Amino acid sequence: EVQLVESGGGLVQPGGSLTLSCQASGFNFSAAIMGWVRQAPGKRLEWVATIDQWLGAQYFAESVKGRFTISRDTTENMLYLQLDNLMTDDTGIYYCAKGNPLIPMASVTRGQGIQVTVSS
Repeated sequence: EVQLVESGGGLVQPGGSLTLSCQASGFNFSAAIMGWVRQAPGKRLEWVATIDQWLGAQYFAESVKGRFTISRDTTENMLYLQLDNLMTDDTGIYYCAKGNPLIPMASVTRGQGIQVTVSS
C-alpha cells in the first residue's frame, strides 16, 4: 500500500521559511517521479514542484520559482520541500504526491496533507 506522510507545516510570517518533509513507503520510491501539490482556500489543486527519479530534473510552478526548493533522499525514502520568502498566497494545504502534472490529478496518489499558513 502506498503511504505518503507529510510533516513540517505550520504558521509563519510573510518572508519566513518552512521545510516540509514526506516519508514514503509501500512502493519503489527511487523509481517514482515525486512532487508537491497544494490547494489554497477556494482554489483547485495545483502542482507546486516535482523531481524526477533519474537525474533529479525539477519542475516548479511559476509562482514559486526561485523561492521553493525540492529534493529527495532515496536512501531514506524522503521527499522535501524548502519554502523560502513565503507570501500570503502560499497559504494552503500541501500534499506530498506520487505522480506528475502530465497525468490527471485524480490519478495522483497524495498524502493526507499538511497546513501551511502565511500570515502576519
